[in-house]
Amino acid sequence: MVKAVIAVAGMGTRFYPIAKTICKCMLPVLDQPVLGYAVADCAAAGADQIAVVTAPGEAGRQVRHYLTEDRGLAAYFAARGQQDRYEPVARLHEQARFTFIEQPSDAGRYGTALPVIAAADFIGGGDFFLIAGDDLLLRDDGGSELADLAAARSAAGTLAALAAATVPGQQAHRYGILQARSAAHGHELLDDIIEKPDGYPQATAYINISRALLPGDAIPYFQKLTPAATGEYQATDAIAAFARDHDTLIHPIAGRYFDCGSPTGWLAANNAAARARGLAPEDTGQ
Repeated sequence: MVKAVIAVAGMGTRFYPIAKTICKCMLPVLDQPVLGYAVADCAAAGADQIAVVTAPGEAGRQVRHYLTEDRGLAAYFAARGQQDRYEPVARLHEQARFTFIEQPSDAGRYGTALPVIAAADFIGGGDFFLIAGDDLLLRDDGGSELADLAAARSAAGTLAALAAATVPGQQAHRYGILQARSAAHGHELLDDIIEKPDGYPQATAYINISRALLPGDAIPYFQKLTPAATGEYQATDAIAAFARDHDTLIHPIAGRYFDCGSPTGWLAANNAAARARGLAPEDTGQ
């Protein structure tokens, strides 16, 4: 059975000052936090053991409280005949067993690779999804992007797979780009990950959306990382190194990607979700 690691330890600096009090993954998209969508996708893909890697302090407390059963609150709503109010939260508790891991506050080490290092014992030697808790994927058909990613990896016969969104080439400078190479049977494999390139020459680009399916054998690539020029320990560097040794599938998503770690991306996600439920006349998109 595949496990999942959801990384939510970021500071949310683009959302300050509100992020001082509210963890960015807990910001709502309509009536549930961004994190709730990620958990639901994990459950739909069969990941019933989920490690949530949090920051210490208040931000981590908020996440733990949301993903932990609150019997008093359930009883409160039941006594008033309003069980439906608590039901969405109750479903989260039924879908998975959660392990909460505090990412150490270490001024000398920071970055997107640290959640995997912190969760290494939880992962063990099996497969795991690696997900950023502030990115959101919306599908109009109710499907699961992570389930599709797992099915695509199985069909391709690769050890690892990355989900990718597609953007016009002129927008490539805003993202981490998944450089692809063609393989047999029409599959596209990861050749390299390029951070925010200038003058991208192709009409379209695959972008990294922080959704990966990796084997436990990938963990040492995270553990032996050296920091990038910025000082950050980057998950993309570990994944690119793994891909140089092992075929890693690039799988385009069917839905729409929103970077809810930025105010504009979060607003666009709310507009899209509202339109999907018939609550808004138009969708601003991204």
